[in-house]
Amino acid sequence: MGSTGHGPLHGVRVVELAGIGPGPFAAMLLADLGADVVRVDRPGAPGLGIAPAHDTTNRNKRSVVLDLKSPAGAAAALDLAGRADVLVEGYRPGVAERLGVGPAECLARNPRLVYGRMTGWGQDGPLAQTAGHDIGYVAVTGALGMIGPPGGPPAVPANLLGDYAGGSLYLVVGVLAALQHARTTGQGQVVDAAIVDGTAHLTAMIHAMAAAGAWQDRRGVNLLDGGAPFYGVYETADGGYMAVGALEPAFYEEFVRLLGAGDGAAGALPDRSDPAAWAELRERLAARFRTRTRAEWTEVFAGSDACVAPVLSLREARDHPHLAARGTLAEHHGAVQPAPAPRFSATPGAVRRPPPSPGADTADVARDWDVPALTPPPPPSPEPCQEER
Repeated sequence: MGSTGHGPLHGVRVVELAGIGPGPFAAMLLADLGADVVRVDRPGAPGLGIAPAHDTTNRNKRSVVLDLKSPAGAAAALDLAGRADVLVEGYRPGVAERLGVGPAECLARNPRLVYGRMTGWGQDGPLAQTAGHDIGYVAVTGALGMIGPPGGPPAVPANLLGDYAGGSLYLVVGVLAALQHARTTGQGQVVDAAIVDGTAHLTAMIHAMAAAGAWQDRRGVNLLDGGAPFYGVYETADGGYMAVGALEPAFYEEFVRLLGAGDGAAGALPDRSDPAAWAELRERLAARFRTRTRAEWTEVFAGSDACVAPVLSLREARDHPHLAARGTLAEHHGAVQPAPAPRFSATPGAVRRPPPSPGADTADVARDWDVPALTPPPPPSPEPCQEER
């Protein structure tokens, strides 16, 4: 099958009203999949406080600068919305409306538009108007309380669980579903993607296990939260760590065989099916892992079905043999970054362009999208002197 090289969303036009965090990441994902994403940057310094050239979440996009607080800027943004398939914004509820670029104005201009809204708390509810960040959103859903050791505080999973898993990815799913509906019916709509909703949705299986009596509502004592000694992380002789996920009996047998934990004077390992024996089993496994370095254990388990992997840093991950073979992490435009995902056989995505400087693409977007209001009028000619009149 031939490859177009443009991505499956080639031809889809997206307007992104600039923000930080999950909104830009969602728009990056759409851009990676081939959409023509135009980011409407605001005048002034970048929101993340880093040089725009290093902000990977803006790759594959084009940028224009508009002051949405001015009538002319808001009017130009509405012109873009009138020619777009999707608009993405991440303001607090009501801000887009006050700027004159809310759903009512945009859908009046373009009834087929999918208007994607990315917030932490959602568009309504007691906390909708309050500030927040990833850690608070995942805290109230119960997800944060599941992560970490039983005797310590919850562990903070960067901002991956809330902002990006519970936020960006749910926004993209919603936008694509609404886009399909719009193309079928001609009717656009608003997609309300709240991080609290998405993160809570991610816990569906855990809620099911709890309802079935297979999950305790406390940290570090369950099958998948580090409570089970055959699903956790162990320190090695050099201070590194190995991740163990030997859940199935056949994989566990391979794990124990290669680890050599059941050998020697200590005899057979405690029964893994008995939670009362988990503490002893964990200590026996930990003692074995402390006898070799991370590199040595990596070699021991290489190519096996023991479900053991080294815990790598971000810098180390690029050189992992499997990731290197797939090009999962690669250098583009002078920066190491993840490749577009997922992968498509006929319409693969690609890193087509680096993050733009704010406003760098104004003239091109004005031409390609037929939005003359983006291009400022030429400065007036200087008043001719008396002799030239």
